[in-house]
Amino acid sequence: MIKRKNQPNKFTGIVQVLIIAATTTVAACSWMPFFGDDDRPPEIETNEQRVYAQAQRALRTSNYTMAISVLEQLEARFPFGRYADQAQLELIYARYMSQRHAEVQASAERFIRLHPQHANVDYAYYIKGLSAFNQNRNLLDRFFETDIYKRDMGPAVSAYNDFGQLLARYPDSHYAADAKQRMVHLRNVIARSELAVADYYLRRAAYIAAANRARYVLETYPNSDATADALVVLVECNWKLGLKEEANNALRVLALNYPNHSVFDQKGNLVLDERIRNRDRSWTNMMTLGLLDRPDVPPPITIQHPEGFVPPPTEGGKDEEKCKKWCWVPFVG
Repeated sequence: MIKRKNQPNKFTGIVQVLIIAATTTVAACSWMPFFGDDDRPPEIETNEQRVYAQAQRALRTSNYTMAISVLEQLEARFPFGRYADQAQLELIYARYMSQRHAEVQASAERFIRLHPQHANVDYAYYIKGLSAFNQNRNLLDRFFETDIYKRDMGPAVSAYNDFGQLLARYPDSHYAADAKQRMVHLRNVIARSELAVADYYLRRAAYIAAANRARYVLETYPNSDATADALVVLVECNWKLGLKEEANNALRVLALNYPNHSVFDQKGNLVLDERIRNRDRSWTNMMTLGLLDRPDVPPPITIQHPEGFVPPPTEGGKDEEKCKKWCWVPFVG
């Protein structure tokens, strides 16, 4: 009688294969992110490359607070590593996106001081100016027209100087075109701010101080939007001070360069009544509808040209006959 050997169950092998496959899969997936205990606090990697990769993930997801924290740790742990320079630039960017303007200024200045010959040092100049440019701006400025020139001009002047250094040192930079356009805007804003100060002095009859402000605008910010109004302020100040020749010289420059300015009438005379009435009106004048306590308005000022000079014809300007009958009424004329 032949004894038959015990044959293994066919399902036993299948179970063993499944167990081996499951074990291998779990072991292979243990390195994947978000796999395992999510409640465990994340640990800071000690490898420079992995720390930098963590900062990159934070930047890509716009988690700038985390990016700043990781980049600061990277700079502290690996100050001379392969990612040190790039991490400093990205730290400037992350602080700018977090609106930490003071930290952006300090970080950019530090990078410029430590790496003056770096290939991307122009970016440090640009982001430094951009941070100062946006420092005094808010969300309402995007939707409403506001008088920015009435705010603190310190950041605007700083941004103007930073963009100027960028254009002077790196005229072929990728950021040069944008910096140039922002400088044009800043020049107009700063010039308007200076004229606002001159207007403050004019209200208090401080004509020398107002004239100095207008002259500063003409010398420092030429060809700005405020140049014509600065000349008008200079003419008025010189006229009030009794400096008729200086007033006439400024008036000639104004007429030659801005013949269609609103202060001129059709005959080419300078008329300041509306400007002064709207600026220097007292409460008594407003309560009496302009009948009492009228501002001291000079008569129309005629340009005194040298002999043989033929002034160019003017178009537009203020019509001196307009509303002549009702010129005493406020805001009419």
